[in-house]
Amino acid sequence: MKGFKKVLATTLAAAMVTVVAIGCGSDKEVKDTADKKTEDTSDTADSKAEDTAEVLKGGGSNLIYIITPSVSNPAFKAEADTASAKAKELGYDVKTVSHDDDPTKQTELFDSAIADKAAAIICDNAGADATVEAVQKARDAGIPTFLIDREINEEGVAISQIVANNYQGAKAIAEKFVEDMDEKGKYAELLGKESDTNAGVRSSAFHEVIDQYPDMEMVAQQTANWEKTEAYDKMEAIIQANPDLNGVVCGNDTMLEGVCAALAAHNMSLPVIGVDGSDEAAALIKSGQATGTALQQFAVIAEMAVTQADDYLKNQTTGLDEKQLVDCIAITSDNVDKLSGFIYTE
Repeated sequence: MKGFKKVLATTLAAAMVTVVAIGCGSDKEVKDTADKKTEDTSDTADSKAEDTAEVLKGGGSNLIYIITPSVSNPAFKAEADTASAKAKELGYDVKTVSHDDDPTKQTELFDSAIADKAAAIICDNAGADATVEAVQKARDAGIPTFLIDREINEEGVAISQIVANNYQGAKAIAEKFVEDMDEKGKYAELLGKESDTNAGVRSSAFHEVIDQYPDMEMVAQQTANWEKTEAYDKMEAIIQANPDLNGVVCGNDTMLEGVCAALAAHNMSLPVIGVDGSDEAAALIKSGQATGTALQQFAVIAEMAVTQADDYLKNQTTGLDEKQLVDCIAITSDNVDKLSGFIYTE
């Protein structure tokens, strides 16, 4: 409509000036009007060319690259498996690779995707800042990237950033933790990787809930980098320093597993929460070793990304905002039987 109005306005303006020119006999005014009309048409053409250049048509192959952290983590395996299955269902070839949370390796994998002329890239990234350059490089090569689980610190580079509502989910499960702690006692917190925005978002949400209760005291806060073994070791040291500990909050379920193993080694049973919604966490909730977890719907998010990639490649748009939040579900002993493979069934 804006283009139509511009052409109409230009035509009317040209007509009016022509009439004046005929009436006054001014060749200069006619020439000036003609020059401006040519200039306006040229500007419109340039604008359309720029709009067309923004459409990323893929590298030319039928291959979708799926790049995730290590699939030794069941959450990332669920992402990779679900995305791969959906892409194959839609008729694409698939290459699934892991960056192992190494930004340098991730850059190399993006370079490989570009060299392989990938149609699109699905990525659970290796750093909010470190990933921007790799996604931009793919964009410059005409390859659209669809980010899942973790955001990057820049908009307008990826086509979609589909993430779990970590803030909402962490708050929801923190409320269960406070309830299980009877609103009092000493607790410890294990954080995820500092380079991952999710680590900070979850911790902030935990504290927004817990810090409202003056009788709850955090006696230790350490990073375990999302890892089970590191969480076990950190928890051992925390127990030694705080034998009267009453509870633990964990930034993810893998660390929750390590914490529960360390507590079991000391014959301790305390309220423990995590975030992810893994089958391993579900088993610990069922056995009474953990209070709960916030389910990030990894399978749902991964499938959404592939569907949007397909829509974009076929229609040059997803029809959706770049930033998209998918709500988490608080999982406790009350509803844990509905959880399996990161899928919650009502």
